[in-house]
Amino acid sequence: MASERSSSTVGSASGRERALHELLSRDMVDIYVGSENTHWVLHEKLICHRSRFFRNIFYHQRRGANKSTVYGLPDEDDASFKLFVGWLYSERVPAPKEEKDLAQLLDLYLMAEKWEIKKLVLEVLDAVRNWYHSTDTMPSLRRVQYIYSNTEGESPMRSLLVSLVARMLLLDERMPEHWEKALRQNGQLAVDIIMCVQGWKFEPEKIPDAREESVLPIVEGVEEEVAMKKEDEDNQLDWSRGGLGPHDNDD
Repeated sequence: MASERSSSTVGSASGRERALHELLSRDMVDIYVGSENTHWVLHEKLICHRSRFFRNIFYHQRRGANKSTVYGLPDEDDASFKLFVGWLYSERVPAPKEEKDLAQLLDLYLMAEKWEIKKLVLEVLDAVRNWYHSTDTMPSLRRVQYIYSNTEGESPMRSLLVSLVARMLLLDERMPEHWEKALRQNGQLAVDIIMCVQGWKFEPEKIPDAREESVLPIVEGVEEEVAMKKEDEDNQLDWSRGGLGPHDNDD
């Protein structure tokens, strides 16, 4: 019985190798990308094996009278599609070296979602998570807004970025002004952050209970916030009048 199991395992492994080799068959497809119509010639079996989206396009067309091996992606970015082709043949996602590299990586992620490639979704998510962990940074507002503008509510990338932002806002002493403005304008993002924090299941005794505390700190906190906003408005007014600020008359 043991030898039979061993033989079956080897056979399965070699079967997988043959299947991968067969994906690089002679059948090719022509894909034109971006506004410049960059031409890519890719193995049909490979791209259809990796992606349900392309499988539906090329294999379903084959069942019709007129089979086409040409497809256009005019809205996709050339550089991001190049990353996709690299992953298609190597199943590797390059680690970002700088924050600006996240732009193409997020575009690659959006491709993975649209083209229904779960493995690529997972690998890009992991690359993004590793970047923020290794650099000890958090997502910028523009990265979060970009993902929210191009995904639906069930997007795993949304969940990852929201979790990171929720932690950042929870640990900061004050909410950054640009984040406050964004949350006021984007109710869905605000709701997602609240739901994320709820999922962390804090112990009740570690959360302040206003029913058991004096209301004086609440009043004082509001007064302090109003005073700070007034000071900011006064500073802006001084600048608009050409002054040097609230102390421009000091010696």
